[in-house]
Amino acid sequence: MLEVRDLHAYYGKSHILQGVSFRVGAGEIVSLIGRNGAGRSTTVKTIMGEVAPVGAIEFKGERIDGLAPHLIARRGLGYVPENRDIFPTLTVRENLALGVKPGQQGGRWSLEDMFTLFPNLRDRADTPGGVLSGGEQQMLSICRTLMGDPELIMIDEPTEGLAPQVIARVSDLLETIAARGVAILLIEQKLTIALEISHRVYVMGHGRIVFDGTAQQLRDNAAVRREWLEV
Repeated sequence: MLEVRDLHAYYGKSHILQGVSFRVGAGEIVSLIGRNGAGRSTTVKTIMGEVAPVGAIEFKGERIDGLAPHLIARRGLGYVPENRDIFPTLTVRENLALGVKPGQQGGRWSLEDMFTLFPNLRDRADTPGGVLSGGEQQMLSICRTLMGDPELIMIDEPTEGLAPQVIARVSDLLETIAARGVAILLIEQKLTIALEISHRVYVMGHGRIVFDGTAQQLRDNAAVRREWLEV
């Protein structure tokens, strides 16, 4: 569904991504993990058109590298950024409504689905997004993206700064999303979560992919974990 080949990206003269290649199949949960500064967030920003790409990015068999972010989103690629980007002065209900694409008819997800998945959002439907807790804002950000009915969703650090019980709920949500046929590219620093829910795992280091395999293969590879993941 998503295939990235020999992707390079730059911030000014800094060469951040240095030949990144990977794929995400339909209905898969694939995790991209690594230490801070490895290039994981830059990878999804580049796929989404926020950073100029050099290389090939294909989504559903069509090249999307070089397209504007809104055109990429309309092709069915969703993105939940690390900073959540909710609208603080708009209510939960209004934030969710903004996730629906122009002209969109039906889809996998409805407003009622969002409230069923996260009853807290129903209770706070008319509350401004800016007064929600960090966990509630993260749920809102994911749900707003789902309202656009993506076929693949890229989620950057969804558990960062959240309490353990909220992390468990986010993990359950990711599995629910995949069960409805939506592929997931998960950017995650917490190895435990990535290994629990992922079909396959890529490890990044210094702007390159340094490991590609199943969760069990990464569990069994102490050398990769020690060199590229452990602090």
